[in-house]
Amino acid sequence: MAVTLRALQTVVPPTILIQEQVRDIFAAQPGLSRLAQRLVSTSFNVSGIETRHTVIAELTLDNDSTEPQFFDAHKQLLLMPSTRVRNELYIEEATKLFVEAGRRALAACPDIRPEDITHVVTVSCTGFYAPGPDYMLVRELGLNASTQRYHLGFMGCYAAMPALRIAKQFVEADPNAVVLVVSAELCSLHLRTSSDPDTIVASSLFSDGAAAGIVSARAPLAGEKALGLDLFETVITPVGEGDMAWKIGDEGFEMILSTYVPHIIDEHIEGALAPLFARDVSITGQLAATASLEADAVGSTLGAAVLTLAPPASLSSVIEHWAIHPGGRSILDKTEAKLELRPDQLLPSRQTLRTNGNMSSATILFVMKAILDGPATADGERVCAMAFGPGLTVESGLMTVTEG
Repeated sequence: MAVTLRALQTVVPPTILIQEQVRDIFAAQPGLSRLAQRLVSTSFNVSGIETRHTVIAELTLDNDSTEPQFFDAHKQLLLMPSTRVRNELYIEEATKLFVEAGRRALAACPDIRPEDITHVVTVSCTGFYAPGPDYMLVRELGLNASTQRYHLGFMGCYAAMPALRIAKQFVEADPNAVVLVVSAELCSLHLRTSSDPDTIVASSLFSDGAAAGIVSARAPLAGEKALGLDLFETVITPVGEGDMAWKIGDEGFEMILSTYVPHIIDEHIEGALAPLFARDVSITGQLAATASLEADAVGSTLGAAVLTLAPPASLSSVIEHWAIHPGGRSILDKTEAKLELRPDQLLPSRQTLRTNGNMSSATILFVMKAILDGPATADGERVCAMAFGPGLTVESGLMTVTEG
């Protein structure tokens, strides 16, 4: 039975942050050391980002609010609201994004009605409330009151991948299941001024956005492109537990994002992919051929060896599309070089980063949608998706483009 992800839809809030303007504001904040000022300029300049989006309407240069909470435009001063203030705005604005993304996904699937949805899986790590976004989706979209609801919270940038895996498992357990998956992240609520290098890097990258899709055993309609969900794998790297972390502080959530993360990914990305590829006979067979091995002798136990022996460049021909979470430009650079991918294969990730920044868990769904929307994407082509998060955790998946 084929399980398919359909109707991928994305939403961003209306307030746009111009990276150069944000850079200058952060660099001019009082109390920064000279080293921190230089690091702000460098981090923002090499981020690969041109624009980002935020739910904080007052984060604009022409803001005339008389009682600003996040940014005093008259003084050009970034403020430090409490975690409670930030979370109250999350409750208001995240609900809007969750509901709008879910509504768009349903509208993009005319053969699926709200009452057909059997499960809802929501994802977010940038705020908390209960009844939460899973409840709000049921109420606002007119879903059945008996809809089963699950929320994946505080997992970080990789969380949309286990959400898709869970949705696939629901459908495999019940072929009539129809699962609405929605991720919404409001990372900008937790941006702050600081001389701490990790905080500066985070401030140069993160933004807000939401994405949704529908997972079921129903085939796509004529002319519709979707993603067949083939396999998923999770790997924790041997190092990196302290290099990417997400904690709750008195003045918002605090991100630890070490500059060593791209090096960890560079060293361990092949090992993280090996167990995923080992489970796909067609891929191990093709890699075995490039490694001068007998394709019919390759099984799951030899998958890691095949990946090691096969020339890295063969990956770009075996798997046409790569949905890599754009945690930052350096992560994409390391991935492209290590796996010897073609530059065009990372264009969806780089374009997502350039126009939207890092929206935590929602970002990988933006990249998948960009791949599906590409004019050259054809039925039957394979997609490898990867997302990275605290731990350091690597979530990966193999998918197949499916056209109705």
